[in-house]
Amino acid sequence: MNGAFWMSAAFIAAIVIGVPIPFAAGMAVAVGLLFADIPMTLMAQSAYTAFEPFPLTTIPLFILAGQLMERGGMSERLIEISRRLVGAYKGGMGLVTVVACMFFSALSGSGPATTAAIGSITIPAMLKEKYKPRFAGAVAAAAGALGSMIPPSNLLIIYALVSDTSIPRLFLAGIIPGVVIGLLLLAVTYGISKANDYGGQGEKFSWAPLLRAAWDGKWALAAPVIILGGIYGGIFTPSEAAAVAVFYGLFVGAFIYKKLDFAGFLASLRFTSVLIGATLFILAFTKAFGQLVTIYDIPDFAGAAFAKLGDNPALVLLLIGALYLFVGMWLESIAQIVIFTAVMLPVAVSLGVDPVLFGIFTVMTCEVGFLTPPIGGNLFIASKLTKVSIEEISVGVLPLLLPYLAVIVLLSFFSGWVLFLPNLVFGPSIP
Repeated sequence: MNGAFWMSAAFIAAIVIGVPIPFAAGMAVAVGLLFADIPMTLMAQSAYTAFEPFPLTTIPLFILAGQLMERGGMSERLIEISRRLVGAYKGGMGLVTVVACMFFSALSGSGPATTAAIGSITIPAMLKEKYKPRFAGAVAAAAGALGSMIPPSNLLIIYALVSDTSIPRLFLAGIIPGVVIGLLLLAVTYGISKANDYGGQGEKFSWAPLLRAAWDGKWALAAPVIILGGIYGGIFTPSEAAAVAVFYGLFVGAFIYKKLDFAGFLASLRFTSVLIGATLFILAFTKAFGQLVTIYDIPDFAGAAFAKLGDNPALVLLLIGALYLFVGMWLESIAQIVIFTAVMLPVAVSLGVDPVLFGIFTVMTCEVGFLTPPIGGNLFIASKLTKVSIEEISVGVLPLLLPYLAVIVLLSFFSGWVLFLPNLVFGPSIP
């Protein structure tokens, strides 16, 4: 246990002095290997095994597909459909932002990408309608976080690889919580907008304009049906679905909407390369960190510590959630999932918590991490789009955190509603 202490101390000390998370994890692994008298080659071997799983190819493909769909004009069509649906109400453009993010989440797989794609269009529109900049940015940031819950979700894929959990089951389990949070965000956005007299100048709802917008955006609406329908219909695997999504985004953007040119295609490839490069770098060190955590029996110590609190799964999940919310303020989401799943999943499973439920719970806390400083990725994007400080956006997002926190508490006490769809389609999971 002496080695575990020094490994943890090295990790915390590195973070405190500003070392990037992947390097901090690597330094901690080196310290842990020295104390355990294990060859340093374990780090390289762990990096190799982290890159080895074939489903990992799903992540860059979904990132690329989301970029192609955004640059190909799909996000604009989704926003127009949302505007025809809810644009006439108080806070119309705020509501449009939430609905459009829910639609685009089924294409992008990423919270920050959803915030950027939708917010870049709706935030300027909200500012023109005299929304407070911090509120406009907060709505885009909070709704964009749904990109990490509504399938296909890159964070759910990472959790599936780390925990050896079914990706299709996780995708299905993410649908209802994602929709519930979306509806709660609509309610909060409407309430704040009504209190401040934001918006409401749009055209009154009418079926004809909505149907015209839906017909114009039919290719965008069809994308999640093809991607997810193909997975659950047994036509292709999640990895194959991601490849289909890339081809679909390329075809529709270049030949149907004709907005995706060669420069946009190259920019999409460049964005994907940078993002997946950073992701793989994080995975390499944090996978080794997670393995060493297991070697030192840290999950057993954590389990023993939680056992002293009783055998109430809801209480344990709430405590784990509180830890995750705090850690999420300082730790990048992928690193958080890789490191803490190795420690906390065995504790949760020992209390009868389904690994699929724990995955949804974990990603839900990561979504809050997107919205809390100093790391909050969505806040940085919203800050750039609104040209106001991170501090202002952080204040504006506070009421919009309530739906996420409410659902985290609900997840802790009730699991049936989350597992309903995966159990319906695949049958109950084997304990």
